[in-house]
Amino acid sequence: MTFSILQRFFWICSGTPVSVIEKYSTEHSKYLGIGATIFFTALFAGLSGGYALYFVFSGSTFAGLWAFIFGMIWGVAIFNLDRYIVSSIKKSSKVMKQVVQASPRLIFAVLIAVVIVRPLELKIFDKEIREQLRNRYLSEQQHRIVKVQHSFKEKYAQELGQITAYQREYDTLSSEVNRLREELKAEVFGARTSTTSGKEGYGTYAKNKELVLSAKQTRLDFLAGQLAGQQEYMNRQKSAEGINNQMMLTDQALNEKASNAGFADRNWALGELTHAANDVSRSSADAVYFITLLFIVFECAPIIVKLLSDIGPSDVDIRETESRIFSFLTGTSFLSRSRLVREYRRPGLKIGGKRSRKYLVNRRGCGRKS
Repeated sequence: MTFSILQRFFWICSGTPVSVIEKYSTEHSKYLGIGATIFFTALFAGLSGGYALYFVFSGSTFAGLWAFIFGMIWGVAIFNLDRYIVSSIKKSSKVMKQVVQASPRLIFAVLIAVVIVRPLELKIFDKEIREQLRNRYLSEQQHRIVKVQHSFKEKYAQELGQITAYQREYDTLSSEVNRLREELKAEVFGARTSTTSGKEGYGTYAKNKELVLSAKQTRLDFLAGQLAGQQEYMNRQKSAEGINNQMMLTDQALNEKASNAGFADRNWALGELTHAANDVSRSSADAVYFITLLFIVFECAPIIVKLLSDIGPSDVDIRETESRIFSFLTGTSFLSRSRLVREYRRPGLKIGGKRSRKYLVNRRGCGRKS
């Protein structure tokens, strides 16, 4: 009977010797399913690991190459572990002993599933993660601007206080100068008010008001010069301190930063997305938990199938073969055939060859003479 290359490959993946599986037709389908499950679990693990490392080297020239190499190594490692886990469960043991045997391996399978599913979840929820990262980067930029401005104000508190005082005096004096100008105009044109004499012409009262106005205007010009000088100095300091470079990120900058986010940032965003209280986030959280559970079941499937399956002829064959080997290796009595064959046969000589038989005959002959 001939078997396809793919079928034999999946049998190799199952961890059971192909020569044993071929002898029993009833075992073909079982080990085909177990081997295929182990192979595809390793395949998903390789894709997941490669995708995770792609973000680690994101932006590098050889990011794709490193991701491919790591994905291959990670997939082969998971394949080897799963193959060992399944092949180490002995169906010849009692049910409880099998469960005890499999319990640490099931825990290990769950850990493997959690590890390989995370990068795939990051890809599945890529759009939601980008939006979460946009909000985070925008909030961080706002906090950074506020922090820098607060630090600048503390450092130049005296200069800023002086500017505030000058500005307050300038505003007050500017209003007063405008009022005095109106009063001078009214005095010259003879308009009678509570602050004018009502005499038309440029008289004594008008001259006095003009002197007061001139003095206040001089002070106002001085304050304007001081304010201009202080503002120019503070602008230079802002440029030196980098205050002028602090600005809110544009939509394009936010999108670019979210696209180039590393694995840690994306993993944080997915965690925040699954722990938020709104309905959209709760729906995403349920989907994440479902996908994780699906991969846990998928990873544990070969072990569960091996535990639930009845003992088959291949299991009996393997048990009897191991028993014969153990018996051969543990025979320690002086005239034990197994011990004599192990110690005295030449390399390449068949078990029970002439040398071992001759030794046994000599031993028996010595016994008769005595």
